[in-house]
Amino acid sequence: MMKKKLIATTLVAVLLTGIAAGLAGCGSDSENADGKTHISILQYKPEAVKAFEKMEAEFNATHDDVYLTIESPNDAMTVLKTRLIKEDAPDIVGIGGDVNFSNFVDAEILMDISDFEGISQVKESYLEIAKNLEFVPSDGIYAVPYVANAAGVLYNREMFEKNNWEIPTTWEEFIELCETIKASGQLPLYFGYKDIWTCLAPWNALAVDLAPADVCRQVNKGETKFIDEYGEVAEKTLQLLDYAQDDPFAYNYNDACTAFANGESAMYCIGSYAVPQIQSVNPDMDIDSFVMPGSSNAEENVLNSGIDLQFCVTSNCKNKEAAYEVLDFLLQDSTIQTYLDDQNAVPCKDQEFTLPSSLDGMVDYINEGKMSDYQDHYYPAEMSVDAQIQTFLLNGDVDAFLNKFDTDWVRYNRDIIRKVQEYEEKGGN
Repeated sequence: MMKKKLIATTLVAVLLTGIAAGLAGCGSDSENADGKTHISILQYKPEAVKAFEKMEAEFNATHDDVYLTIESPNDAMTVLKTRLIKEDAPDIVGIGGDVNFSNFVDAEILMDISDFEGISQVKESYLEIAKNLEFVPSDGIYAVPYVANAAGVLYNREMFEKNNWEIPTTWEEFIELCETIKASGQLPLYFGYKDIWTCLAPWNALAVDLAPADVCRQVNKGETKFIDEYGEVAEKTLQLLDYAQDDPFAYNYNDACTAFANGESAMYCIGSYAVPQIQSVNPDMDIDSFVMPGSSNAEENVLNSGIDLQFCVTSNCKNKEAAYEVLDFLLQDSTIQTYLDDQNAVPCKDQEFTLPSSLDGMVDYINEGKMSDYQDHYYPAEMSVDAQIQTFLLNGDVDAFLNKFDTDWVRYNRDIIRKVQEYEEKGGN
């Protein structure tokens, strides 16, 4: 999930496997002196701490047999990995659908929750996204997708209506719109590329339109290379610079949000997660969004949406039934709505919810499940793809960038590639 780059994955597979081996005998007693079963959650989104405090209070006020504690630390992944090393894992973790989750599944740190009935309430598209994150497919289910975010193009609805600009549905229409805005003396786009993680926003939104959704798995299987799949993605990401402010590498994420909030650009290629930051500068701003129209064929464009938060039961949890009781509470419509109202998120539950107006242009894609995961969720943190994209955008050398991408992919995914190819050699079983 890419609101802020997660802490780099510093635990190698051997270490994680060692942690997993020790989990079976660890963890504090779930039964306490108060006669209640205590369940702990450690979740990685400190910006949502108020929502989680409200959830915790409501759960404890309405449940007599289980007591819930939710921790929302800064640098939560570092805290979690430290606790795993110390054999002090929480009962439930709230993490993103990314390579950290993939590593935890691979190391058997998470419990198979296939028997949790609440899984049936989750949209199939998000269950598929979670399953596809596994390096080697397994028979189990290891996460309850909770909320997602959507990335594409935010736009100033008032500015569009004032100038009679139409929402583009193809790449050619998008470029024509940018040319029209530029010719009017206004700025089409604003970027905050000083913060390298923001370079991934347009990259991911274009990649879901132009590259196979499972391109990383295909590369791991030896069926293709990134230089053969990412060429158009790279060229179009580079082309966007023609319509941005001078030297976008001198401005950070906050600068870009502030500039867009103040009407300095008509559009901003970023995810829905940026809306609260933008509206903190201009609370009255009328923001809407549309799917990045990366393809020349409107039917081929899909919403870039990944799992921003999912709940996983750790394998050391001593009271699965109590953990499931907590998960049931979290999946209640009112609980989910509390989170949506606080964080401008997209629900993974297959139910109608009140969504912010900033998602109006994406609602049909959300309801139809016409979406694809962020491709950077499959990239190893050590590879620093965001920094590679920034360097590429500065020098403009597509071939050098993609050749390095392929070389580094093999370097940092050697063990995973070996596992995938062994799996395939056994007939995929």
